Amino acid sequence: MACGIAQALERIGDWWTLLIVRDALFGLSTFDEFRQSLGIPRNTLSTRLSDMVEKGILICEDDPQDGRRKLYSLTDQGRDLWVILLALQQWGNGWIYGPERVPSYMADRETMTPIEQLSPRAADGRALTLEDVTMIEGPGATPLLKAFFDMLNAENAPDTDQSN
Repeated sequence: MACGIAQALERIGDWWTLLIVRDALFGLSTFDEFRQSLGIPRNTLSTRLSDMVEKGILICEDDPQDGRRKLYSLTDQGRDLWVILLALQQWGNGWIYGPERVPSYMADRETMTPIEQLSPRAADGRALTLEDVTMIEGPGATPLLKAFFDMLNAENAPDTDQSN
């Protein structure tokens, strides 16, 4: 499917991937650390880590202090997922837990204060709501996607019938 959202979800694979990324962002790097933190079945973790390395989210290297052990670290692609994790955490804390029951939150390391709620902004700095946003075709749009946008634009075109 020619869609950045669909392809990102394909790359991420499943929810374990984001939880592994979360743990790697905050310092975990070995199979046993991930396993202990997540309670994930060994075969699932092994498959997930291999897949994440193959897809360029993680790098796997031999541990210089113990050659039998592998160390996993995030690539730039993997590190860029932190904003997705922040958005998911803010959504979950707000809609699932509420302010009095928040189990954890990401904070500014310098001030230890919670990161401000994510808020999309226009190029000129205006805060945007969902009603202010639309989806448009990009330079890599397929003919099928272009036809889809043409259909949407036709359905959402203002009514110019002046026959009243």
